[in-house]
Amino acid sequence: MRLLLATLLALFAVPITAQDRLPPAPYAYQQLRDPAQEAKAKALMETLRCLVCQGQSIADSDAPLAGDMRHEVRTKIAAGESPDAIRKWLVARYGNWVTYDPPLDAATALLWFGPLLFLALGGWLAFGRFRRGGTDGESEI
Repeated sequence: MRLLLATLLALFAVPITAQDRLPPAPYAYQQLRDPAQEAKAKALMETLRCLVCQGQSIADSDAPLAGDMRHEVRTKIAAGESPDAIRKWLVARYGNWVTYDPPLDAATALLWFGPLLFLALGGWLAFGRFRRGGTDGESEI
């Protein structure tokens, strides 16, 4: 009985004590040797959205996937590719929303025109409310 209890405890205690995050990849925080190339890579990384965090750039994110993306950007910059070519490659791989400045197309039309639509709707509702007056059943004394 004690052996069975010890075995069950060992089986279920291991996942409880396991780490919930993997350590960052060893290459995730390495920088390029050439300061000009590192500056180009850093500028590009600040304009790309982290796929995990979605609110941070890959330059600021601690997510393992962002570390992999930083490594890819630095590798391609070191190989001589232009930042525009790297951005196009990442957009083709992950989709338009990986960039903070997505292009205008059918999928992103609501993203671009949604704020204007809601502003017009709010103005129309406010105009109707003020044109009617502020009485709405209130009795004047």
